[in-house]
Amino acid sequence: MQWNWQSAEWPNFRYEAASLSPLEQKFLQSAGEVIGAVRHFDEDDSSQLRIELLSDEAIKTSQIEGEFLDRVSVQSSLRRQFGLNSDDRQVRPQERGIAEMMADIYRSWHGPLHHEKLFH
Repeated sequence: MQWNWQSAEWPNFRYEAASLSPLEQKFLQSAGEVIGAVRHFDEDDSSQLRIELLSDEAIKTSQIEGEFLDRVSVQSSLRRQFGLNSDDRQVRPQERGIAEMMADIYRSWHGPLHHEKLFH
């Protein structure tokens, strides 16, 4: 698979919206089902799901950049970021940094994206 920025047409990227419509519909239906299920979670289950989803994204994002992080350490650091119970394990700066970034994104996704935010 070729990344969009590797295309000769980049940055004049084009696509056919109609070809994505069935996939978009499937995504929206699945998202609605997940939201409906999550509403029945208690606080502990909701917190655990948040940690799982954020750590998965952090691990995958880091792998794209060629950096391989320890999942348990990322999760431990995320738990600390959200004030949840965590172990006393030593966490490398890489895991701590990505956890801080993911927690910040989770808390402030709705705010403006400005130069200072990008370079924080």
